[in-house]
Amino acid sequence: MNTLEVLRFAVRGLMANKMRSTLTTLGILIGVAAVILLVAFGEGASQQIQGNIQRLGANSLTVSSTTSGGGGGGGGFAGPLGGGGGQQNTGPRTQAKDLTVDDARALADKANAPSVRSVSPVVTAQNQTATYEGASHAVQQVVGTYPSYFEASNKPVAQGTYFFNEDVLAARKVIVIGQTVAENLFGEVNPVGKQINVTGVPFTVVGVLKESGSSGFQDGDDLAIAPLPAVQQSLTGFGPLGQIVVQATGADTVNTAQDEITQVLNQRHGITGTAAADYRILNQATLQETVGAAIGTFTVLLGAVAAISLLVGGIGITNIMLVTVTERTREIGIRKAIGAPRSAILGQFLAEATMLSLFGGLLGVTVAVIGAQFTIAGITPSVVPSSVALALGVSVAIGLFFGSYPANRAAKLRPIEALRFE
Repeated sequence: MNTLEVLRFAVRGLMANKMRSTLTTLGILIGVAAVILLVAFGEGASQQIQGNIQRLGANSLTVSSTTSGGGGGGGGFAGPLGGGGGQQNTGPRTQAKDLTVDDARALADKANAPSVRSVSPVVTAQNQTATYEGASHAVQQVVGTYPSYFEASNKPVAQGTYFFNEDVLAARKVIVIGQTVAENLFGEVNPVGKQINVTGVPFTVVGVLKESGSSGFQDGDDLAIAPLPAVQQSLTGFGPLGQIVVQATGADTVNTAQDEITQVLNQRHGITGTAAADYRILNQATLQETVGAAIGTFTVLLGAVAAISLLVGGIGITNIMLVTVTERTREIGIRKAIGAPRSAILGQFLAEATMLSLFGGLLGVTVAVIGAQFTIAGITPSVVPSSVALALGVSVAIGLFFGSYPANRAAKLRPIEALRFE
């Protein structure tokens, strides 16, 4: 009996019990689809989180204060990190201090931090109402900073331009807005050159940021960026900074820049010995590696949990094939009596089990690919080709493995005993 005849008998055997074959296939389908979809969900989550981190700038470090207030803003403004360095505090630390413009100037000094490319002090005003000719929108974040912030935080301008150091020095009321702000206030009108009011203060729009997308529950395009002194004068006051965004000279100098920042701030804030720092430094590169490793473990765990359903599907194949062998015992006896070799019987039942698992696997891949086109809990799954190949290969292997026992049992039946079976 050749291979085609074996396959023909196998197909005929499966078609004789369509409902049973369909339900068995369904178990494999669910297992394969679950493995691929859960791995795709983990991969999609990883890509989304990594993308959000990358938006902050690959070579960027964010310094934020661990204090809750106080400290002052560095005694006024003397230009974009260009002078008026402030008084160094090298004595013993008596109390926690806030981040100030003077801290930013110290970090921008090449003598103190040669691995630092740019420094951008940042203040933020939350949920500020902006209006334009009757249209109104509550801007999630109004950021006051320096021009270097646009590059350090990876926020390119799509229309118009960003503001310049001269605008910072003159405390000009100019502003760059995000896509969400532009759409809500201007619709189809070009915002560049138009004047908007932010909490009653007039600002001239000089640029519109390139769309960056949402980050979880926060709209990354619902923001506006203006010169630091203009925001301080109009919205936040000259208090402490919210953050200092530092850009290293390159990807290979990020850790060195972090060490230099730590040394400068420890000296300025009087932090010595084992005293706890009153600031923290977020290293984007380290964060990206940590998150990547955590998401990778999470994805493997999801895949492992889903693989259990494949195992259950395999047990289902064993069960159904044992029932099939029992039902067809007389058929097996007749075929062996007229000369069918052991290999033909073994091959037929192995072929039936493998067909069930292969067909279920192919349907599972189809369902998973279709399901990955939909957003799940705010995350768009990303199908990993290796997971498709692995799940499909495992489904076939399951058919062979779990079908081998019933097939071997059928092949070992003695013709005389099989013919007597009732």
